[in-house]
Amino acid sequence: MSRIGRRPINIPNDVKINYENNIIKATGVKGELVQSVHKNMKLEISDNIIKILRPDDSKINRSLHGLTRSLVFNMIEGVSKGFVKVLEIHGVGYRAQKQGQNLVMSLGYSHQVILSENEDIKLEVKGNKITVLGADKQKVGQFAAIIREKRPPDPYKAKGIRYSGEIIRRKEAKAGKSGKK
Repeated sequence: MSRIGRRPINIPNDVKINYENNIIKATGVKGELVQSVHKNMKLEISDNIIKILRPDDSKINRSLHGLTRSLVFNMIEGVSKGFVKVLEIHGVGYRAQKQGQNLVMSLGYSHQVILSENEDIKLEVKGNKITVLGADKQKVGQFAAIIREKRPPDPYKAKGIRYSGEIIRRKEAKAGKSGKK
């Protein structure tokens, strides 16, 4: 049996769960998320606890068991606490600022890079740190990846945008000619 799938999920008091026709809807202080559940998986909701049940031990049902539990857990976590990704900007002249709903970044290009936040994603900028906030874990991670790809970290000079706590393996620069004759 799946170790992840068989763990029950506790529902916080501030989260409302609605499950019907293989669609689960979670509503909390951070927003509302809707997820469809595979028809083989059954959700059992009682006394602020959700259990995910599978019909048999076939390979597809075993893999769906853990996936469904993770998706439902992330929904509940997202609408109650939310998810955060922090990115750091390193490099001389590299900076970011928030102008209204837009994130404006100067990353060494001939133009500024502008990204807009939407109703699912909120952005905060403090110094050289960009914080991406939201209820949907996938959307927060995807938006952070989009910001990071605008100037990925350089392995030679360690300049660019990286996740907070990310370790960049530095490369040694090419050596010059050793001797002249």
